[in-house]
Parts: sequence; structure tokens; C-alpha cells
Amino acid sequence: MNRCSPLTTSPRLLLAAIGTLAVAATLCGAPRALAQSELDPEVPTEATLGGRNFPVGTLRGKFMVVAAPEIRLDGQPDRLSPGARIRSAENMVVTTGAITGQNLLVNYTRDPAGLVREVWVLTPTEASVERASVPRPFLNFWPFVAASGPRDDGRTPFDQLPKFGE
Repeated sequence: MNRCSPLTTSPRLLLAAIGTLAVAATLCGAPRALAQSELDPEVPTEATLGGRNFPVGTLRGKFMVVAAPEIRLDGQPDRLSPGARIRSAENMVVTTGAITGQNLLVNYTRDPAGLVREVWVLTPTEASVERASVPRPFLNFWPFVAASGPRDDGRTPFDQLPKFGE
């Protein structure tokens, strides 16, 4: 009993199917190639110089574990979040006990509570690329980013303070 129809075993049909798959693979790859060519090649990132890709909003600082979860970032006391990940220059996960007391140049991100969530110890190549540091906003959403509008210096009389919506 032969269950295969002669159409599926035909060499001509097989070549047509392979050709169709080749054309489809080429067309699916074209949008990615166009999107990559649209990126600005003049802006250096750690990845273009042979480093890792870091998320948007990653900050740079000098990092030292005092006694986990207590750390120092740029000489100021700070805390690691529960479940924080620290990655070495080889991109391996490192425990806080292995780097306690070492002063390291790192890229880091914060969680919504403001605690340090992810830390990457930098290689010399990654450290050579400029990145924003501490002057960035504490949390990266509206109430903490808005720099415009009046600010209270602590000496303004109550009746002269800005009202809600001003």
C-alpha cells in the first residue's frame, strides 16, 4: 500500500518548494538588514567596541560591596535589591562575598524602589566608552524627571508656593 501521492515525490515539486523557502527566507531577512542600516554608526556603544549590550537607562559608577546588601556607589551608601544580579567582566554571575571590599567600575540599573538591581563589572574596553553617571534622575519616570517649573528653596512663604497644576 503506497500512501505517498506521486505529486509529493516529484523532483520538480521538491525543487519548487526549496526555491519558495529560499525566497521567503531572503525576504524575511531584508527588514532586519534595513533596520540595522538605519542605526547611527557614529554613536559608540559598548557593543560596537566588542563589549556587551546594556539596557537603556543603565548608569555608571564606582561600586563596592560593604556587607551585603549594603554597598557604596560613588562613595555614597546604597543598597542592593533582593535578588540583585552582579555579573563579572566575563559575564558570569558573582556572589557579593567574592567581591566584598573591592572598588570596581560598573554599569548598574535600579528597580522602581530605587535599589540597585543589576550590576555589570566592566572590562577595559567597556570602561573606555562614555556613559551617563550619577546626575541622572533617581527614578526614570515623570515626577522625578521633570526639571522645569518652580522649585521650593525652603524659604518661600506658603501663600507664594506654586499651586497644583501650575
